Amino acid sequence: MTSATSDGSGGVAAEPLRVLVTGAGGMLAYDLVPRLHAAGHQVTAFSRGDLDVTDAGECIAGVAGHDLVINTAAHTAVDAAETEEGIAFSINAVGAANLARACTHAGARMVQISTDYVFDGTATEPYAVDHPIAPRSAYGRTKAAGEWAVQALCTDYWIVRTAWLYGHGGPNFVSTMLRLAGERETLSVVDDQRGQPTSTVDLSDLLLRLVEANAPSGTYHGTSSGETTWCGFARAIFEESGLDPARVQPTTTEAFPRPAPRPAYSVLSHASLAAADVPAVRPWRPGLAAHLASR
Repeated sequence: MTSATSDGSGGVAAEPLRVLVTGAGGMLAYDLVPRLHAAGHQVTAFSRGDLDVTDAGECIAGVAGHDLVINTAAHTAVDAAETEEGIAFSINAVGAANLARACTHAGARMVQISTDYVFDGTATEPYAVDHPIAPRSAYGRTKAAGEWAVQALCTDYWIVRTAWLYGHGGPNFVSTMLRLAGERETLSVVDDQRGQPTSTVDLSDLLLRLVEANAPSGTYHGTSSGETTWCGFARAIFEESGLDPARVQPTTTEAFPRPAPRPAYSVLSHASLAAADVPAVRPWRPGLAAHLASR
């Protein structure tokens, strides 16, 4: 697979890219980096110890010589962010701003990974990319600030919002459900929050499709097609693993209070992908089956 870059006339030139991936120790990068390598790109993968995104000078030096920066570095501890908003802001907002400036300085494109938490979660139909943002949590506020920084400071970018992400590279809902299945006879799982379970493999493949298509700068939604609840997701995990889904019992958000408010509705529209002629992520259930089969 070859990459796509602008040839200066609006066309597409096929050539490998020099790609910098930040947050290389995280769950998304675990699948993204090998896929970039397999696609023929020259990849530099920096973890927190290699590049401190909160340091503007380090970002300028680190980005130099790259064509594309994919920023997966983030403070994603949603509940902890409620009492550590300053720390979350330094990574999610200041870090994004530093990388955006560095990309503009180097003439590189930037992919900023964002989240459904920038919305208020009260919608009844899939959120369009231009729906007004109204974050209700510290995590959402800091990620929204990161989006603004990239839009303001980077001349050529993709903001990709994702949600309900899981993968083999870190703790996640799927691994938690399978662990609890071995510890408890029944589980109570929230059934009044709706979203789109998305694997890091599928999100990584979408990011590659955006790059290969040389899609216009802007915001896109990187979530699986279809929707379910957390309870429905848990039951599917059990079914795909040969376990009895009836062991998963529905409950309410109110019964499991958390420090950070959870969106009741996190379904994101993929219309901007269709407009760019970029195929959206496959339905969530086949994505889950593929993930479990690769254990």
